[in-house]
Amino acid sequence: MILTIYLDAVWLLNFLLDWMILLLTQFITRSHPKRLRILFGAFMASLLVPLTVYFPDSPVSSFWGKGIYSLIIVWSAFGYSHFKEFRRHLLSFYFISFTLGGSLIGIHFLIGQQILASESGILTTQTGFGDQISWLFVAIGFPFVWIFTKTRMDKHAWEKLQIDQLFSVTIKWKGESFLTTGYMDSGNALVDPITRDPVVVCDVEFLENWFTTTELKALEAVQENLAFDSLPSSCIDAIRLVPYQGVSGNNSFMLVFRPDNIHLVYENKHITTNKVLVGIQFGSLAADGSYHCLLHQGLLKYSVASSA
Repeated sequence: MILTIYLDAVWLLNFLLDWMILLLTQFITRSHPKRLRILFGAFMASLLVPLTVYFPDSPVSSFWGKGIYSLIIVWSAFGYSHFKEFRRHLLSFYFISFTLGGSLIGIHFLIGQQILASESGILTTQTGFGDQISWLFVAIGFPFVWIFTKTRMDKHAWEKLQIDQLFSVTIKWKGESFLTTGYMDSGNALVDPITRDPVVVCDVEFLENWFTTTELKALEAVQENLAFDSLPSSCIDAIRLVPYQGVSGNNSFMLVFRPDNIHLVYENKHITTNKVLVGIQFGSLAADGSYHCLLHQGLLKYSVASSA
């Protein structure tokens, strides 16, 4: 059987793959090396191809040799300032390599093909059979897997950030208490211009615990038209207006009411206060329904240490 290796194509392909792996490693570690340094690291990594082909029995082809060589790759791309940071880069480099490599193998297995790989990585071969992995498959599949992995990491990071900012909130009004999930929004700076009390915003799905559907529709019409004479009789003494500036810069007003109190636990600290206003959001705050209340960081000043 004749085995033909297109070394130039294999080297170029591995260089591009190594470059993309190092870029993704840079992304998840939030480091900022120079672009040329990342390219140099990819070049050092791609040298494994000619080293393995021309010197198949060299120490670099062994398990320990590759381990040591990976240290050189990471040092070439990210440098060395202290051990903890270097270890973080190294482990992230391994994680990305295994994730992307495993994804490619899984896709190739899924479409019913076999994979031929050398000890140094993926090789492009021509044997007269069509069952070996081709450089074209890798060239197309790897960027797809890379984009998919980066997108999932972005989404996971955002979801984790959101989860870290979600808290159970209990609001009491008219003698009735109801529990919901609130999101601590650093962008919520809305306060009452007179009392300087912070305003938390709740959507109608949660506020239906106190208001009827008819009352909510009437309140929405009041906010749109600023027609206070249309207020439901049950809300006349409770509802007031707070001015605010929208994202687009337009000035507007929000209907608010003062609850009996609001309670939440933030970082093992109990927060209970009535020095707060609840704004009415006519719509959903979260598309997935993960929270129904936008909290205000001004609530934190009312915190009391607790072992909760």
